[in-house]
Amino acid sequence: MELSALSAARRDPNLVVLEGFHAIKHALRFGGHMLAAWTAQPDELEALRSRLAPDIQLPVQVVAADELTTAAPRCQVVGVARRPAQPDTHAVLAGPGHVVFLENPRHLGNLGAVVRVAAAAGAAGVFSSGTVDPWHPDVLRGSAGLHFALPVHHVDHIVTGSRELIAVDPEGDPLSPAAIPEAAVLAFGTERDGLSDRVLAAADRRVALPMAPGVSSLNLATSVAATLYALRFGGG
Repeated sequence: MELSALSAARRDPNLVVLEGFHAIKHALRFGGHMLAAWTAQPDELEALRSRLAPDIQLPVQVVAADELTTAAPRCQVVGVARRPAQPDTHAVLAGPGHVVFLENPRHLGNLGAVVRVAAAAGAAGVFSSGTVDPWHPDVLRGSAGLHFALPVHHVDHIVTGSRELIAVDPEGDPLSPAAIPEAAVLAFGTERDGLSDRVLAAADRRVALPMAPGVSSLNLATSVAATLYALRFGGG
């Protein structure tokens, strides 16, 4: 594959564009099928790999600096991988660990940060509804490529299987990790509007993260991080 094919790869639903060292590193580490990668700084990239990821090999092609800047102006290395097959939603729900559900997320970088923290906290998967593709290049950049570490799936509506649905909502009861099942679906809404009435009505319970007086909301990725780590290390 030539670097000139990068624009077409961005539009191909079967491919994903990985921008930056960490995104490519994680894709390779977690079994991603890389098709090609390009850099204009092979020595610097090799030093970075040797220091931060000696467990992987980077199959890169060297291109001119102006070519890379034109194709991917924000990074020193860019790659293309095959997009994994859609995960079996029911299989994910039948397994261990919490599933994160994001209702209609809008900020691409924030969605990527959710995937990153969900992978770090050992979540079972991230499902999102709405119009944003959770595999958009900017989401992948925000996740540092950790989409390949756990199932990330777009759904038309919330699905829970036999799990309890826990709505994270400012009007809920204070979060008590010991009261939450070990494998729940944790639902998060947008910073502006929160969760829809439909999701709130379907929830088995509503929980709220404690906040200082006068503070009305948290960044989405921060809310997910605080909830997942409280449940993992706070007795849940």
